[in-house]
Amino acid sequence: MTIKESDFRKIDLNLLIAFAVLFREQSVSLAADKLHLGQPAVSGSLARLREMFDDPLFIRSGHRMQPTARATELHTELMPLLEQLQSALFQQAEFHPASAKATITLGMTDWVEMWLMPQLLPALRAQAPGVRLNVVASDPFTDAQRLEGGDLDMAISVANQSARWMERELLTPMEFVTLWHPSQLQLAAPLSAEIYAAQQHVLVSYREATSSHIDTVLARQNLKREINYTTPHFSALPGLLSMMPILATVPQGLCENWQKTWGLCCSPVPLDIAPFEVALLWHQRHNSDAALMWVRGFIKRMVSERG
Repeated sequence: MTIKESDFRKIDLNLLIAFAVLFREQSVSLAADKLHLGQPAVSGSLARLREMFDDPLFIRSGHRMQPTARATELHTELMPLLEQLQSALFQQAEFHPASAKATITLGMTDWVEMWLMPQLLPALRAQAPGVRLNVVASDPFTDAQRLEGGDLDMAISVANQSARWMERELLTPMEFVTLWHPSQLQLAAPLSAEIYAAQQHVLVSYREATSSHIDTVLARQNLKREINYTTPHFSALPGLLSMMPILATVPQGLCENWQKTWGLCCSPVPLDIAPFEVALLWHQRHNSDAALMWVRGFIKRMVSERG
């Protein structure tokens, strides 16, 4: 239903509140006390109400003011609306995970999904079976734009850009590690920088780059590695490592599962590479979204418990 703005020109919400209190108290003086107003102000409100509804509304009878039939009718219709308005304006929506129904669109890269979702999704299903996660592929270079545009409700990202509207909450710092398959490379961990640089490498790049910060650090030590394959997908790496004598440098969160599943070997990166931060990103306009804020806290707790 579309409201007609012209119908509300003479309506003052304070008048409706005064009417509700007058109906309850049936006394101008008592109503003035409840409203923290002077009696003349309440008498003035009653006069305006009478004019607005073209009805006396309250008739004095002894020490009380009895409502007219029109006043009783108005009270019956208005009170549910005023109670609903009060709830909408002043009571923050509560979120009950066990019974809630919501869909949250989360942006993340494939490695974040592989690292986090196998543990997070079953735990989420157990606590909030009606909350559906819609995961979409994203990358650190476009997360901010997609959050601002509304394509994503939240992102789990390594992006470190900031904007006035952006909220960012650190989930965990993370190191890089280097992986290889022992059937393809007979190397002993930990690797040295020289042995690391002497191998062939596969590189994950979201922007079709053929080098990374690692190559800059190697160059400072007069070292250079050969990158013979680039891909935007971390998920392609285990199969490649099992079939080729190459190294892959990946976020540490992938290491344990890939070692168990694929039998890979692992070494710290033998270079002075600072850890990166994995964070939750969302737009400030969602701070009052009870479902999204609950999911945010749930993800934070899950990551913290994993250590």
